[in-house]
Amino acid sequence: MTENRLPLSLETGPRLEELQTEIGYFFLHRRLLELALCHESFANEQEDGVTSNERLEFLGDAVLGLVVSRYLYETHPDVPEGKLAQMKAFLVSTRHLAKKAQRFHLGNYLRLGRGEQLSEGRQRSSLLADAFEALIGAVFLDGGLEAATGLVLRYLAEDMEECDRLSKDYKSQLQEITQRHFKALPRYHVLSESGPPHDRIFLVQVRFGGSTLGEGSGRSKREASQNAAAQAVVRIEQGDAVWQRLLSLEPSELPSGCAQRED
Repeated sequence: MTENRLPLSLETGPRLEELQTEIGYFFLHRRLLELALCHESFANEQEDGVTSNERLEFLGDAVLGLVVSRYLYETHPDVPEGKLAQMKAFLVSTRHLAKKAQRFHLGNYLRLGRGEQLSEGRQRSSLLADAFEALIGAVFLDGGLEAATGLVLRYLAEDMEECDRLSKDYKSQLQEITQRHFKALPRYHVLSESGPPHDRIFLVQVRFGGSTLGEGSGRSKREASQNAAAQAVVRIEQGDAVWQRLLSLEPSELPSGCAQRED
């Protein structure tokens, strides 16, 4: 353990036991768990320079990426790099991590400042995802990569079936999203074609509401369109600013062309 300004010990030791039972891992150094649960807002309110969980979050993010990348590489030997990247992006997205954190009620164990408590910070997706990463970092320091891998796969491996499904037809997913919110369809545009006739590479852009949602390349227009839609769906899942701006618009404010079906 290298942190020398740990949070004040939690008054409710049994609650830490409860959390450890939930995640299936018991810490050798309980103070690492306490540190993982200490949000910056709480640390800033303490007079003795208490350390927040931000450094553990930084470490946990890297460990999470390694574990998920390795798992996908080993379990999907025939899937190309682009698809693996899409699957990983789904699994480590803020929305998905927050959903998993809610499963074992991580928000209930966090030490938050007064402002965060009053603003329902315990249920905020970004805060929960960050805390989950901090927890992964703490497990890694306490028990090594094997222990951290066990924690990650305990909650993420079960979603591989959904992840496989999501990786197959992003165009349908994107269409479902835009129709649900706006009753309108995205548009796909071929930006360029390159390469010899027997080995063409297409670059396709998907647009909606006058904004670019994603781009993708492929050996056919269909493959490139799927990859463009995949990028768009991943960005939407991660709370992309362009999509958030579109959500603020009324359907009547969208350009009429975005509601037309492809030719």
